[in-house]
Amino acid sequence: MSAPTAILQVICPDRPALVSELSGWVAANGGNIRHADHHTDLGAGLFLSRIEWALDGFGLPREAIAPAVAALAERLGGEGQVHFSDELPRVAIFVSKQDHCLVDLLWRTRAGELPMTVPLVVSNHPDLCAVAEGFGATYVHLPMSVGSKEEAEQAQLQLLADHQIELVVLAKYMQVLSPSFLARFRGEGMQGHQVINIHHSFLPAFKGAQPYHRAWERGVKLIGATAHYVTEELDGGPIIEQATVHVSHRDDVDDLIRKGRDCERLALARALRLHLCRQVMVYRGRTAVFD
Repeated sequence: MSAPTAILQVICPDRPALVSELSGWVAANGGNIRHADHHTDLGAGLFLSRIEWALDGFGLPREAIAPAVAALAERLGGEGQVHFSDELPRVAIFVSKQDHCLVDLLWRTRAGELPMTVPLVVSNHPDLCAVAEGFGATYVHLPMSVGSKEEAEQAQLQLLADHQIELVVLAKYMQVLSPSFLARFRGEGMQGHQVINIHHSFLPAFKGAQPYHRAWERGVKLIGATAHYVTEELDGGPIIEQATVHVSHRDDVDDLIRKGRDCERLALARALRLHLCRQVMVYRGRTAVFD
């Protein structure tokens, strides 16, 4: 494992010399910068920055860095947060009956490709219990119906709190989370919890149910999958990553589904790694991805 680093993310109003001020703050505290990425959104008048530096030799103890970053962001009139590369966020995966994304994420986590732990898998069906438990995750079956949805979501929120979950991944969950659930789990500000979903189409095309069937009916020549943050708007949250594959007139719906599953696995795994490595910044309903 490489030496741990600190990762600073800042969003603030744009003005001259911000790069110098931010990098100068790191240098003034003895930090050796490993990566620095910046973006100016001229239309919004915003400056976005991601700076990563080695913790070895840094002048501030780890517990003092977050308060110092908060003070720095306040001075710039924006928001800031800091993360550490050796932290392993606790992630819950929500699934229904399809296992391809779940198996892929659990395998990548065990292989060390995704810097996270998965203590909890939640499903509205019992089918994938053996898969989750085979990777050491607790599997909880919570049936979901129209009359029981509110009660089930209350139980989900309690599970997330009990397991100290920081991120929820909807890996083909096939259920819509209520605004109440999202508000209670996510919280406010840049430090709020997140929910990531994989949708089986190249958004914004074919939102909602059965996108492969509708794509086949339209005779499209390209299908895809989209990993995005979840908001109250169905399949309308900020996009993190997309993957595509070509299809032809010879492909039927089953072929589109088969090819699409490869896209789903790839897009979700890429998006999750980008999120975990703190390479994604959300602002004004969209993302900046420092890849």
